[in-house]
Amino acid sequence: MNTPLRKVGVAMLVMVTLLLVNATYVQFVKADDYRSDGRNTRVLLDEYSRERGKIVSEAAGQVLAGVKPTDDRFSFRRTYANGPMYAPVTGYYSIRYGAGGLEREMDEFLNGSDPRLFVRRLSDMITGRDPRGGNVRLTVRPSVQQAAYRAMTERGFTGSVVALDPKTGEILAMVSTPSYDPNRLASHNSDKQQQAWEQFTNAPQNPMLNRAIKETYPPGSTFKIVTTAAALENGANADTRVTSQANITLPGTTADLENFAGQPCPGNTLKDALAYSCNTAFAELAGQLGAEKLRETAANFGIGMTDLFVPMRVVPSELGDLASQAELYQSGIGQRDVRLTPMQDALLSATVANDGVAMKPRLIDSLLAPDLSTIEDFSPEELTGEPALSAANADVLTDMMIASEANTSGGGKDPALRIASKTGTAEHGVDPKATPPHAWYTAFAPHDDPKVAVAVIVESGGDRGLAATGGTVAAEIGRATIAAALGGG
Repeated sequence: MNTPLRKVGVAMLVMVTLLLVNATYVQFVKADDYRSDGRNTRVLLDEYSRERGKIVSEAAGQVLAGVKPTDDRFSFRRTYANGPMYAPVTGYYSIRYGAGGLEREMDEFLNGSDPRLFVRRLSDMITGRDPRGGNVRLTVRPSVQQAAYRAMTERGFTGSVVALDPKTGEILAMVSTPSYDPNRLASHNSDKQQQAWEQFTNAPQNPMLNRAIKETYPPGSTFKIVTTAAALENGANADTRVTSQANITLPGTTADLENFAGQPCPGNTLKDALAYSCNTAFAELAGQLGAEKLRETAANFGIGMTDLFVPMRVVPSELGDLASQAELYQSGIGQRDVRLTPMQDALLSATVANDGVAMKPRLIDSLLAPDLSTIEDFSPEELTGEPALSAANADVLTDMMIASEANTSGGGKDPALRIASKTGTAEHGVDPKATPPHAWYTAFAPHDDPKVAVAVIVESGGDRGLAATGGTVAAEIGRATIAAALGGG
């Protein structure tokens, strides 16, 4: 009789142990997952019973994401001023689909559960005040964001604009078009949320993709900034002689690489080559530098970083393998496997503008308590451990980029303002010669005391098709963005 009882006792002990293990797993290991699960109604009701913190701009604290009281079981609804314009900055906050972008990255602070708000939560509990989340103040300037967004949307362009303060890394504008309206995802009507989500996610142009930081493109001739910097850091100067040939043969192949329109370069110095964007000169230059030197300089601009957050993660830009001379030639002009985000392309100009030192891009200026007192300020940080080029060589490259701007077409030029720039016309697609190129423009101004650096990409030629160039399509947008930044925010 003892043996059967013993077996029953052991079985019960095993079941109790398994029950305790499961309870421990659910309450401690999976607790955060269950808490953040969008299907957890109890958590949603608790979170929506608190007034979510605001997302405000740098200039005059304009509210980009606010809250509105409701009369349904969810006490507050998220609201977005100029939703599509700022969607790449704010992201979205939805009962059904959770959060995206900055709303997701700063969710704990905005909903009030962040440890930095512990004293405030304790005070609310003691005094009986309604709990509220903290506020996030951004570096974005509304006038700059608006100028860039309007310049893109009025022309119906798909692409991105990024504007940075080159001395601090502050993101002054981050535009991605086409965009979406996060207000529709913030609706408390489940059917309306679903309808909006399906429309946004099924749209062929992918409006919810933040092209500024989540997409990479061949940068075309804007990458010649990196190749020039590498050459200057390895003994070249503005008067270094380079080839002026109209076309050259890629080493180890029978394929030709040619200048734009197949024309010889108007000059034979490095300064001429950048001013007229001569492909053959930069291809040979990259081959002479070698993969190691080109990669080292690119890394000091931030290319290849896998841990860049603004605070949303920026997908890494890359050079590719650079395994052969032919690859080096093509990479030296920003083609082959070279791919940059618009954020990284803006960093090219910003780094030259800041005496060769890349600053870490950042979107958050400060974190504020519900009563608007400052909890934490964020200071400028260098992006990499080494400068991409010396201050002296940055001055040389600035002069070369001024000469490039003088040869760049497009509207919006201001004779009183000296801009340092570089355009790019980047081939892409299965049949590059038959596919409209991406149009790029990266620049900074004023040349002698830089306050803004920009990058613009217009995908697949915009409205110019196969005839598109960086100058004819993207430059005017970049200049409008610069003008807005210099005009005050």
